[in-house]
Amino acid sequence: MHPAFSIIFFTSAAGAGYGLLALLGLLAPFGLLPASPLFGLAALALALGLVVAGLLSSLAHLGRPERAWRALSQWRSSWLSREGVAAVATFLPAGVFAIAWIVLATDGGGSGVAGVAGWITAAMAAVTVYCTAMIYASLKPIRQWANPWVPRTYLALSLMTGALLLNALLGVAGQAAGWSSLLALASVALAWAAKEGHWRHCATARPVSTAETATGLGHIGRVRLLDAPHSEDNYLLKEMGFRVGRRHAARLRFITRLAAFALPAALSLGALVAGPGALSGTLALLAAAAAVLGVIAERWLFFAEAKHTVTLFYGAGEA
Repeated sequence: MHPAFSIIFFTSAAGAGYGLLALLGLLAPFGLLPASPLFGLAALALALGLVVAGLLSSLAHLGRPERAWRALSQWRSSWLSREGVAAVATFLPAGVFAIAWIVLATDGGGSGVAGVAGWITAAMAAVTVYCTAMIYASLKPIRQWANPWVPRTYLALSLMTGALLLNALLGVAGQAAGWSSLLALASVALAWAAKEGHWRHCATARPVSTAETATGLGHIGRVRLLDAPHSEDNYLLKEMGFRVGRRHAARLRFITRLAAFALPAALSLGALVAGPGALSGTLALLAAAAAVLGVIAERWLFFAEAKHTVTLFYGAGEA
């Protein structure tokens, strides 16, 4: 599949924003976050800013962005519509949570309205990320997507980037804590395991279809393309027949493993060992920056390595 930058940015930015938003909603009821209104404002601004930027990027991917509102009416049958509904609905509890936590500052945001709104916000953020993942996991013609590893990976990467951003915010604010670095480490390990599981599944799962099953001529023997149906690439080949060289894919997987997982884990461990201070904050900030670059590489590969069954009619042996 052709890796469109708008969708790569949308899934990466919105995933990180929802991950951070969910953690803020979950941790505030326990009083684990600084009571400073400035910290709360900065954290929520970053989380919601990433979400809004991602959603606006997804609109740019549409052919007619002004009609995007119509997609919300198809929530009964479309995961894209469900994602839109969930994304819009999340802003309501998030707004209540923001007012209760920052403005009212009831028990530091650890109980009452802030606590309930925070938990609802976290749940809605997780639902939205799940709906985003299911847009791809529901597409049966693409075996690299139509499997349970896709929603697991999307949720794990959202949690990871959110945890790393939260750890960086705490470090920059001079409020670094051991639990935040441990949370970042645990989330990196979880996301790494989920991504490796997804890659392993894609490498070992049987093809959904072959040229023989697609044409119905398998009873005759092996089917091969005698001549290309077009003299030049058409829309299907450009959008669904994107090819990434095996060497480039291996290099990008190495970059993903290094930037998205290995470096953030090592830097978060360094922040944990360093303890509160400028060094800890710097290491946490570098860990978040590395993860952002790594997730972008991972998301590019997520699209580039996906093979649609329509490519069987253009010479592909299996899909």
